[in-house]
Amino acid sequence: MALAQITLAQNPERINLVGVGTSGPLSVYLRWFEEFEKTRPDVHFSYIPSGSRTGIDMVASGAADFGGTDAPVTNKELARTKVLQLPAALGAIVPIYNVPGVVEPLRFSPKALAGIYLGTITKWNDPAIAGPNPQIQLPASTIAVIHSAEGRGSTYVWSDYLSKVSVEWRTRIGRGISLAWPVGKEVDGMGNLAKVVQETPNSFGYVELGYAVRNRLPCGQVQNAAGNFVGADSSSMTAAALASTNGMSPGFRASLTNPPGDRSYPISAFTWILISENMESRKQEVMKNFLGWMLNEGQTYLGSSGYTRLPSAVVEQELSVIEKIP
Repeated sequence: MALAQITLAQNPERINLVGVGTSGPLSVYLRWFEEFEKTRPDVHFSYIPSGSRTGIDMVASGAADFGGTDAPVTNKELARTKVLQLPAALGAIVPIYNVPGVVEPLRFSPKALAGIYLGTITKWNDPAIAGPNPQIQLPASTIAVIHSAEGRGSTYVWSDYLSKVSVEWRTRIGRGISLAWPVGKEVDGMGNLAKVVQETPNSFGYVELGYAVRNRLPCGQVQNAAGNFVGADSSSMTAAALASTNGMSPGFRASLTNPPGDRSYPISAFTWILISENMESRKQEVMKNFLGWMLNEGQTYLGSSGYTRLPSAVVEQELSVIEKIP
């Protein structure tokens, strides 16, 4: 925040907007800000990647102009804090691993993913992991379990999925942005989590797809509700969104995990942008313009970021909401 205040002091006539929140789409946000600022030279965006919980809290308190989150704000919180929540892009959380000598994509069932984080599956050659991967010789090594620190939206998405596919997970742990993990080493931030897995033999973790791609980490295929093992890509994430977004609430609180469909990737998710409905008028006008741009031209800049375009039906709903911003 201090950096943003310095920028404001150096450019007193420029409209400066400061955002805080999830680190997953940071590269997307930076590209969007760069391109949008070309159309509005009087505007400058700053963004501080510090986790979804921080983003939600700072926008709600008015300490930040906008925020980013991978965990949806509840409808009750939206009403109480006068915050508008809009999907910005479509993403996915993927299982990552470092098993020496294994380069092929591993297949993971819901039972295996829940068991690893419950601490009931501790070896790489456990039948729950080896069974779906008969062509791969897995070691008898102990799995080094890695998970995120508190306040991360990726943890919400991961636990939302596990809560749907595992009764034991749902009753013992549940879903949330911060969890009482039964096992595992805590690492702060997705970039650090990816690095720790990359550097730790026999480790296992979860990150946004973009972090796995940038760190060249193998991503596991996950068994979906139809029984198929599916990897995260543009088509499988879109299939999950299309199967999950009918009848969304006004706050766009759609859960995309474990949807129906042969091609649906089961740990897909929106990443949302948050803005305060009580923003001062000049900033509100800029954010309204930016959001409209983000949902149109901005979607073409997602490229190989690990995120993909929002379904057109979702974009149409959002544009209708944005149009009502004063």
